[in-house]
Amino acid sequence: MSGTRRVRPSPGAAITSSPWIVVSIGVIVMVVLLVVALGAVRGRRTFAEPPPPDPTMSLPQVPVTTPSAPVGTSRPPASAAGPVAPGLSPRSTVLPARPTPRPSPSAGGTSSRPAPPPPTPSPVTGRYGVVSSFDGGFIGEVRLVNTAGTARGWTVRLAFPQGRLVTAWVSGAQQGSGGFSDGVFTYRSGVDLAPGASVALQFHFEQTGTTRPSSCAVDGAACSGV
Repeated sequence: MSGTRRVRPSPGAAITSSPWIVVSIGVIVMVVLLVVALGAVRGRRTFAEPPPPDPTMSLPQVPVTTPSAPVGTSRPPASAAGPVAPGLSPRSTVLPARPTPRPSPSAGGTSSRPAPPPPTPSPVTGRYGVVSSFDGGFIGEVRLVNTAGTARGWTVRLAFPQGRLVTAWVSGAQQGSGGFSDGVFTYRSGVDLAPGASVALQFHFEQTGTTRPSSCAVDGAACSGV
């Protein structure tokens, strides 16, 4: 018995025979690796932080200057309001036009309207005359003369308020057209009267009481001989 040698177990055999020792070592290694990994993550920034904003700078206030008035002149204060015309707002700068005074007729003033120009005398003149008269009527005429250098037409107007026109004609020339209304006899030439020519318009009136008309005109100009 004394001669038998006892064999000591090796360290590897002890570890193999105890599996909990292997598990404990693995847990410790994992814990160490986890701590190392967390430290590495904390020391590294995953996202870049935005740069800080630029510092703002306030601009200095520029004082507002108003043009100074020339030397020797004074300007009223801004609060003093000038005279305001009736019917206008204080901001309006256009004054209404003043009406032109018109003289009153009762005050002896004259009207500003110019007088109409006198009518231009007609180049065709007329002279009234009586050819013959009889009981209850007469035959008269207006002799027409063209004093112009060109041929001209003409219109005769005679007024017999109490008369009655029987007939009218142009002696020795082409006839025109005429009518009698409200005591006024009007006759218009049929053709123009030649320069320097003369023609007689004759007419027969009854119950006029007189052989003289109250008015006689050729183209608005009074006849002679009335």
